[in-house]
Order: sequence, then structure tokens, then C-alpha cells
Amino acid sequence: MSKPVVYYIRHGETEWNATGRFQGSQDIPLNDLGRKQAVRAGGILDDLFSRDERGVEALPFVASPLGRARQTMELLRGALRLPPADYAIDDRLREIAYGRWEGSTLPQMRASDPDIFASRESDKWGVPPPGGESYASVTVRMRDWYHSLRADTVAVAHGGTARALLVALGVETPEGASELTIEQGVVYVFADGTCSKHA
Repeated sequence: MSKPVVYYIRHGETEWNATGRFQGSQDIPLNDLGRKQAVRAGGILDDLFSRDERGVEALPFVASPLGRARQTMELLRGALRLPPADYAIDDRLREIAYGRWEGSTLPQMRASDPDIFASRESDKWGVPPPGGESYASVTVRMRDWYHSLRADTVAVAHGGTARALLVALGVETPEGASELTIEQGVVYVFADGTCSKHA
């Protein structure tokens, strides 16, 4: 049996994204640009499904439980002319938890916990933020999520979980993934051991 294809969308922009504040488990809504990015991602999916001659109605859709991911899912499903609320939630797709750094910018993190910040700079994958979780632990839950899939799937989640999925599927190394920018308003397609970006 072939491995499932994942059509992966990072949620649209929030005000915290725009101001460089780390969100983690905080429930920050989409801003105006984020809503437009969600609709744009739906249009990109529509084009991909037309190109691949596949019926979108047959695919499972699943989102992170956080509101910014759910808003994105509902807007992109609307762009696909699907019932907005007809999708599943999976807690394994939630964003990496940043603990007490949530709501902070990078300079604020460095100022509040210089030793932990320095350790994390040298091992971003293995060192968790204070009270948060490491990318290594997020990779475990993303690998578990992927292995639970029974069909090609559309997923809306986060930048951190995208990096973890890249490592879980052997597409990227931890070092490479930790430096990647995961864009908003685009679709990443995980298929056959590769990941391609569609904008």
C-alpha cells in the first residue's frame, strides 16, 4: 500500500505573527491578511485537485484544535465549495508549546532566560523552551499522526508541526528543518518521501 499524500497548510497570519511574538498554545485569531491567505490556500488546493483529477469530497480534512488553524480550515473549505465545518480535529497537530515564552519576541526570550536561550540556539531540536516542549517531542507526535492516516489527507496546522513532520518523514534533518521558514497562504504536498511547495 502506498503511503498517504498530505496536503499541508499552515494557518494564516495572526497579529502575533506580524509582530514576531511566539504563539505556541495561545489561541490568537487570524488577521485580515491571514483570512485572505486561507482563502488563497483553498484556491491552490482546488487547482492541485483539478490537476490531479481527484474529487475533493472524498478526502479527509483535519485541523489542529487551535482557533487560527480551525479558522483557516473553514475559510479554505469555503473556497473549495465544501461545508466549512465538516472536518476532524486532531490534538497531535497542535503547535509546539513555548511555555513561558509564549507571547514573547526573540529578543524578549533572550533577555528573560539567556542561558536556556543560548542552549536552544545550539540545539533548537532537543532543548525545550522553559515550561514548553522540544521539537524532538513534537516530531514523535507528528510521526504518530502520520502513521495513523488511512488515506490522502488535507491538514491545517502550524509552522512548528510542519518542521516536525519534515523530520518525521525523513525529508529534512533536524538542523535543516529548524532553520526553515514555513510560509502562510501556500500548500505543502508531502508525497513519496518529498515535500513540494505550491503558491
